[in-house]
Amino acid sequence: MDLKTLEEFYLSRQSCREFSDTPVARETIEEICRVALLAPSAMNAQPWQLIAVVGEKKADVLRNVQRLGMNKFASKATALVVVASAKSGGLMKVGEAFKENEFVRNDLGILTAHLVLAAEAAGVGSCILGWRNEEKLREILGLGKNVLIPEIVALGYPAQDYPVREKKRKPLSDVLTVL
Repeated sequence: MDLKTLEEFYLSRQSCREFSDTPVARETIEEICRVALLAPSAMNAQPWQLIAVVGEKKADVLRNVQRLGMNKFASKATALVVVASAKSGGLMKVGEAFKENEFVRNDLGILTAHLVLAAEAAGVGSCILGWRNEEKLREILGLGKNVLIPEIVALGYPAQDYPVREKKRKPLSDVLTVL
């Protein structure tokens, strides 16, 4: 793939907030997650866990991310993918202290980017949901107190008439410095 093709792909990907009623097949969700797991991670630790929520638990998770009127659109999403990880430990903790950087959260961010791009490649819309109560989500999903849940991604097919919006980005000269 050349850079122009990649740019066109990036321009076509957007956060979807209008989903159709067409369910995304379990196999498609699994394939999106499989491809996303090719994401790089510090020291190849792969500190992540993906939890696809499609059944009865979906309503419980939605109640958590829809407080105060937020994320109402996610009700029509076919699935939610919870991006989770145990907090750093062992050698990773030593590396983080040395580098003054929390690798796990970086790794989960990279994985989430790969997840939404894999969904786009599969023709599935996605939206990263930032509003959540990690403590309540850990309880709903039966996860330990040591688990981070920095991202939840809503998945579903975009509504038929959902337009691709123009990307409004700052000029390169405002954000890039070459030394």
